[in-house]
Amino acid sequence: MTSINTNVARVTARIRERSEQQRGDYLALMEQGRAQQPQRSQLSCGNLAHGFAACASDDKDRIRLMESANIGIVTAYNDMLSAHQPYADYPELIKAHLRNVGSTAQVAGGVPAMCDGVTQGQTGMEMSLFSRDNIAQATALALTHQMFDGVICLGICDKIVPGMVMGVLRFGHLPALFIPAGPMTSGLPNGEKGRIRQLYAEGKVGRDALLEAEAASYHSAGTCTFYGTANSNQLILEAMGLQLPGGSFVNPGTPLREALTQRASEQIARIATTGADPRPLTDVIDERSFVNAIVALLASGGSTNHAIHLIAMARAAGLIVNWDDLSELSSVVPLLARVYPNGQADVNHFHAAGGTAFLFRELLEGGFLQGEAKTVWGDDMHDFCQEPCLDEGRLSFRPAAPRSLDAEVLRPATDPFADEGGLRLLKGNLGRGVMKVSAVKPEHRRVVAPAIVVDTQEALAELFNEGSLERDCVVVVRFQGPRANGMPELHKLTPLLGVLQDRGFAVALVTDGRMSGASGKVPAAIHVVPEASLGGPISRVQNGDMITVDGEQGELILDVTDDVLATRSAAVCSVDSSQGVGRELFALFRRVVTTAEEGATVFFGS
Repeated sequence: MTSINTNVARVTARIRERSEQQRGDYLALMEQGRAQQPQRSQLSCGNLAHGFAACASDDKDRIRLMESANIGIVTAYNDMLSAHQPYADYPELIKAHLRNVGSTAQVAGGVPAMCDGVTQGQTGMEMSLFSRDNIAQATALALTHQMFDGVICLGICDKIVPGMVMGVLRFGHLPALFIPAGPMTSGLPNGEKGRIRQLYAEGKVGRDALLEAEAASYHSAGTCTFYGTANSNQLILEAMGLQLPGGSFVNPGTPLREALTQRASEQIARIATTGADPRPLTDVIDERSFVNAIVALLASGGSTNHAIHLIAMARAAGLIVNWDDLSELSSVVPLLARVYPNGQADVNHFHAAGGTAFLFRELLEGGFLQGEAKTVWGDDMHDFCQEPCLDEGRLSFRPAAPRSLDAEVLRPATDPFADEGGLRLLKGNLGRGVMKVSAVKPEHRRVVAPAIVVDTQEALAELFNEGSLERDCVVVVRFQGPRANGMPELHKLTPLLGVLQDRGFAVALVTDGRMSGASGKVPAAIHVVPEASLGGPISRVQNGDMITVDGEQGELILDVTDDVLATRSAAVCSVDSSQGVGRELFALFRRVVTTAEEGATVFFGS
């Protein structure tokens, strides 16, 4: 058996020790829930009658008996999100598969599902991060009926999976399993899409050309094919053992996708509290699960958004994770995948090259993944080094490919793209932030230049259009943190800064906001804490101040003495983000939300 990497073991032990009190409190709370099983027997006749009133007679009989599993389905279906549109038929399919094994299912509830692709650069993006905690609340509300012996979650995209995980973890006495729907087939190559975006930013092509490129890229049902937050979600769910192995990137509407959904439906009945092999989440998810998720994220060059989400998800399980943990893991975990924006391939190419089965096997053999971590399928993580296939129409699993089928996309741990993972902690007198170094070429990772300070993406666009950015610069975009405006993704910045870099200027970004999970190319110190709205040093930066952004050495330094900085007053945001497009309904969230390094959550503040 391969010994675990020393740093991985140390971080895991540190999280366990740091979290002893909170984890103990969480497990005690979950034990109270477990003691109430079987839950339906605790309901009055009136409660139970209401609970199954709309069911078919056979389903009513099974629910009355209390002996077979009744599974609660929590769905994020809507037909505006391409990734979630395939879920329209899933509840009926799941119910049918469960009936075939003598169990039942009910749609327990739905959760909101924003599309960041639709709201990018729009006011609605200011509710995107907050939607995660709202989804966690909605998931919990769906399960409060206490009618269920297990949970199926139907969710894929950016804030939806983290929110659902947070919600079901608060019902950790129940088994839970996620069922994906898969990515759309490959469309316009992501590199070409990025090229057209930059040409549009420079005014060299018009809106018609831009829309044509975007429509050719996002062209059908399924998850967007770049390796942003949605697809990072799917990979870390597998790394945490919360869905079937190898199924994240199987396209919608295919026989293999349908077979995986059937097997997942059967599996939740098997591991339900009434099943032959009950696996409540408290027995599956622990500190090893989250370290495995971080390792898989780093090795694949995944989304920076998980520097926030994984912390909030872990806290829902009574575990305290911070950026030091991510940074130490990143220093030893090799980068094994190049998927856009870290390369030109998309997730379909990654899947074809060997996918998660190959990735996990390499990480296990290298001592980076903890194979003994428990899962909802198989015995442990070793059983996730398999990929699904159809053998004469029947679902089976075969060992991961012995070698990568495309070394430009996926490599073994013995020959990685880089010796370190995708994220880097930056710190200095400007605060703490993270950089996705895996997406930035080495020659661009260190920038020392004067600051250009703005409060909005729009203000920077005006400077760009005026030609005022034609120089080396560190762009500081402040008042974009969770307390200020909900921490929207600053997607509009990527084409503008990319153009400046391509023109030969040394350019970097410093912000207390987020970038898209698919952003890259330009060095960006993001999620900076303390944020400007809390009086962080970023609120005292002035135009012309020299700033060092160094992704290699992990430095974020303002070349201003402490004495001078202390004499400066904190800036006041020039934009009111409190009202309009529903923002007024989230005023409480903005007042109580924790910092980005604490997960930017309204639930688990100190």
